[in-house]
Amino acid sequence: MRELPAFCDIHVHFREPGQTWKETIRTGSMAAARGGYTLVCAMPNLDPVPDCPEHLALEQAAIDKDAVITVLPYCSITRERKGKELVDFKALKGHCVAFSDDGSGVQSEEMMLKAMEAAAREGVILAAHCEDNTLLHGGYIHEGKYCREHGHKGICSQSEWGQIERDLRLCEKTGCRYHVCHISTKESVELIRQAKARGVRVTCETGPHYLVLCDEDLREEGRFKMNPPLRSAEDREALIQGLLDGTIDAIATDHAPHSAEEKSRGLKGSAMGIVGLETAFPVLYTKLVKTGRVPLERVVEALSLAPRRIFGLPEAPKDRVFVDLDTPYIIDSTRFASMGHATPFDGWEVYGRILETRKDGIAVYKAEQDG
Repeated sequence: MRELPAFCDIHVHFREPGQTWKETIRTGSMAAARGGYTLVCAMPNLDPVPDCPEHLALEQAAIDKDAVITVLPYCSITRERKGKELVDFKALKGHCVAFSDDGSGVQSEEMMLKAMEAAAREGVILAAHCEDNTLLHGGYIHEGKYCREHGHKGICSQSEWGQIERDLRLCEKTGCRYHVCHISTKESVELIRQAKARGVRVTCETGPHYLVLCDEDLREEGRFKMNPPLRSAEDREALIQGLLDGTIDAIATDHAPHSAEEKSRGLKGSAMGIVGLETAFPVLYTKLVKTGRVPLERVVEALSLAPRRIFGLPEAPKDRVFVDLDTPYIIDSTRFASMGHATPFDGWEVYGRILETRKDGIAVYKAEQDG
């Protein structure tokens, strides 16, 4: 058994308020504890969107009532996440971890510039979902070999990195603190690497699935569909190198549960998003650490320590996770605490089972309770 610092995920979707048939604060936070997490940051694509103190209070009330770990909310960058009108950063900044329109990119350069100027004035972080809608053309998986061979519509890499390139330019101009969500392309890695070298105040994350899968692994099932999509093997390798050299600061799951029906319509018709809190560490340990690609210390840094640093969150020395690194087990999505069960890792044999998660020294999850 190995003891590690408990994990921190700065990108999850807990669906409450507004979509509690997909997930709730309680089930999402239980899934997090089961995955070794004691702190997560919940994205604002909710109903209502937390774009004002009154709407945020609804989400916070659910967190206060039902969370079994620390759940910190995001607020949106724009009203209703529509990209038309900025929220009042000053009124919200003491009550959320950062600001994001995650689920959609801020399409207007003028609006993003205004957002960055305001964020710089108020000393808050913008966490950007970078996606240029004009380049999507109805695509839903990566525009690569699998897409062409199977007659699907593709999403080009530039739809991601083009908006990152724009935002980095604006960030350099305004001095805003800027965080890039779920990067998936080699161009994104290189743009952020160069920006960091110039002193731009940028951080970024990628997801476990982008580090261990590529479009060659796709199947005609909804559990392989997420946004951004699984990219090429070359992109995956660039992400691993970016993790190794520190260009990529953190690993975040983008835990995005949907109902079974919403994920049952194949690659074309299923909703975008997979669950990830209960598989992140074992998948990363098995595919990156045990294979010698990435040291365990670097994975722990990206899962535990760097996410807290990015958002200025306090260290939690009594938050610990205990893992079994030696005994293989099979990922079984039917046993998840999450209400979502769509994962490309279902049925994988992995190492790194979470045995116990402690928050403030008190157990919030024990594997033996699973039976």
